[in-house]
Amino acid sequence: MHLTDYEKQMLDGQMGKFKQKAMQFIVRYAEVLGAEELCQISRATLFIGAQHYLDCYAEDTDYKKIFSEFYLCSDEIVELGEVSECCKTQTCAACCDLREYERTHLSREFHERNRKYLEATKEMGVKIVDSCTPYYVGWVPMMGEHFVTTESSNVVISNTIFGACGNSDGVEAAVCAAITGRIPKWGMHIKENRYATCVFTLDFEVETQMEWDLLGFTLGRLLPKHEVPVIVNGLKNAEINRMRQLCASLSVTSAAEICHIVGLTPEAQTLDMALGGKKPRHQIHVTEKDMEESLSILCDKGSSKVDFVSIGCPHISLDEIREIALYVKGKKLPEGVELQIWTDYATKEMAAVNGYTKLIEDTGAALLTGSCPIVMREDSHRHATAMVMFGAKQAFGIRHQTKVPVYYGEVFSCIDAAYNGRWEEG
Repeated sequence: MHLTDYEKQMLDGQMGKFKQKAMQFIVRYAEVLGAEELCQISRATLFIGAQHYLDCYAEDTDYKKIFSEFYLCSDEIVELGEVSECCKTQTCAACCDLREYERTHLSREFHERNRKYLEATKEMGVKIVDSCTPYYVGWVPMMGEHFVTTESSNVVISNTIFGACGNSDGVEAAVCAAITGRIPKWGMHIKENRYATCVFTLDFEVETQMEWDLLGFTLGRLLPKHEVPVIVNGLKNAEINRMRQLCASLSVTSAAEICHIVGLTPEAQTLDMALGGKKPRHQIHVTEKDMEESLSILCDKGSSKVDFVSIGCPHISLDEIREIALYVKGKKLPEGVELQIWTDYATKEMAAVNGYTKLIEDTGAALLTGSCPIVMREDSHRHATAMVMFGAKQAFGIRHQTKVPVYYGEVFSCIDAAYNGRWEEG
């Protein structure tokens, strides 16, 4: 594998043990992948903090030891340094809201541990953003810009809409990439791997946010392994919030890291452009029956009382918060029913300035930030007797953490279920 002089200096330890250990990881990663060289990255999101993958450590374990062992894969405890100056780095979704813990049923001790870990992360030069929708708060990569991210929906959005180049890298790889500013040149970092190989045509139109959400889930179910999808028709009213849902749900049911949309994706202004001038390996016709099958997977049958409703997977935008605030204005949640609405810290601050937060919280609902029930895990929702979720990523993922009924539907149907205390089928 070819390394530049700069990369060799990092690997040799000339830039300190912190960067050396991270570079050793990146080189091993590249060797496993068969990459011939590394590429420079300019952006990274890190799934870091007191995340539940660190539950294997005792609560009083020194964070320097945790960081060295877990992220740098080092038996030697290393003094923590800074991330690369060339890489704009911010945190991905958090393990909890930074301020609220009682409303999310998590312990104060867990929140304090997360805060402690994030303080150490800040010292490394990582910006604490705690968002799974970073493009709402500063993440806008240019076409051709190389990035790493641990957020599955963000990788699809960044490749598809912005034309940036990146893969769904693991937690440790993303941390080491941010420290070194380097990642193996493979996958979506290489132009030839980005061309579409599977053409999807729809015999219906998708317009509402829920339909875009369901479509992504459906495409992922139908996409053959190791193929790159392109959609040629059927999408109406394309905008970032609908694309967010499509990309998020696609990443649940497939390993796709890009989804070309003819006329929308920078690299797919025509079908031939998306395909790179080659013939597709697969052509799949998507029917309304396929969408109905996806809905049956996501939403349990029947009607029921519900006591736990969550909106915002991925985190929602300021425009959506406004719509929700005006919709619920003057209403009151029934006793014992929770409505959690999830966004990021910056967006919540804008919501507060505009009066939306007050309208929502006056009803008994909570506008929360940084996390979601799936990432917070079972402690946050084990008390629930029946759940309502929007979107598909959350409705599908939460099933692995609960045995109670889970319902899924259009966002305002979910909100209605909260204020009625009941989900009505259909």
